[in-house]
Amino acid sequence: MNKAAQFLADNQTFYLATVENDQPRVRPFGAVMEWEGKTYICTNNKKDVFSQILKNPKVEISAMGKDGRWIRVSGKLTPDNRKEAREAMLAAVPSLQNMYKADDGIYEVLYFTEATATIYSFTGEPEVISL
Repeated sequence: MNKAAQFLADNQTFYLATVENDQPRVRPFGAVMEWEGKTYICTNNKKDVFSQILKNPKVEISAMGKDGRWIRVSGKLTPDNRKEAREAMLAAVPSLQNMYKADDGIYEVLYFTEATATIYSFTGEPEVISL
């Protein structure tokens, strides 16, 4: 798993920021995986967050690590409509199976494109990771 996806997975809760018109929207997420060399998250296509991503795919994620470091991931999210991608996320994060099925019509997986992750600390130089 790439270092950015591993950081997010290790710290369990991360915050996804989108834009709705001219208003920022932030909410907690917890499911992430690396698959086929891409970093994925997932959501429900009935939620506002999914509509916001479709309208403006530029997002940011932030999470604070248990060790005092934090991450910012900036990029674009692209839906992956393949059932195999949805199945891979369900396998990577088994708790999702309580909410979603690969072919339920509401479960969506999205991957980052044009993305950069930066891991920061108070004591060292930022570490930049291209996704």
